[in-house]
Amino acid sequence: MPEGDTVWLTARRLHSGLAGRVLSTFDMRVPALATADLRGATVIEVVARGKHLLTRLDDGHTLHSHLKLDGSWYLCRSGDHPRRHPDHMIRARLGNADWLATGYRVHDLRLVATSAESDLVGHLGPDLLGPDWDPDTAVTRLLSAPAAAIGEALLDQRNLAGIGNLYKCEVLFVEQVHPWTPVGDVSDLPRMVATAQRLMRTNRDHPEQSTTGLRARGQQHWVYQRSGEACLRCRSTIRRADQGSPPRQRSTYWCPTCQPARR
Repeated sequence: MPEGDTVWLTARRLHSGLAGRVLSTFDMRVPALATADLRGATVIEVVARGKHLLTRLDDGHTLHSHLKLDGSWYLCRSGDHPRRHPDHMIRARLGNADWLATGYRVHDLRLVATSAESDLVGHLGPDLLGPDWDPDTAVTRLLSAPAAAIGEALLDQRNLAGIGNLYKCEVLFVEQVHPWTPVGDVSDLPRMVATAQRLMRTNRDHPEQSTTGLRARGQQHWVYQRSGEACLRCRSTIRRADQGSPPRQRSTYWCPTCQPARR
């Protein structure tokens, strides 16, 4: 699933092509919105809220979308064929005289009143890359379930919005915390939350995601998707195991030496 920085960058690119322009194309290819037609409305802005995308229009509507595991938005010049994926994967098209935004396999497409956005995203915790970022609130929400494993708590978007599996694993490595440590036993939650925000902010302006500061293949991440390989810090073998209950379990990667389990 795309991380919050990927969604933030997607929102910024869509905003650059759509904001301040009148829609001449509004094509929703999902049954619930098949007859919706908002051509003539002007896009005010496109913003990210955690992993959600909100396209706000001047007629009081907001188009909501979510990338989930396989969704993407592609921006091209109006009149060009995006040729990103086969046409049968298109779920939405928004366009103006200059630009066309095509949503491939985007999920949870909903059209709501802008004043009712909270019905869709009001449950989310503070957004690590948003104007509402509040580290104290994030820590408080994490501590509301002190017995929960920190690896699962970081993925709970009700605690803090935007962290995905990549940043979960990388933040825990940087902070030298074992993924199954209870939240209440983490020695410095404020520092962990600050690390998460710092890593995501560092990567938000470009599609590459490096948590090590290196760009070489195989050296971009400390532990994520490196099961069986040597730790870049201590040379121990990186481990992997599923964490969480089905169907929400995720592959978790960690170094048993740098992130020892608490006894």
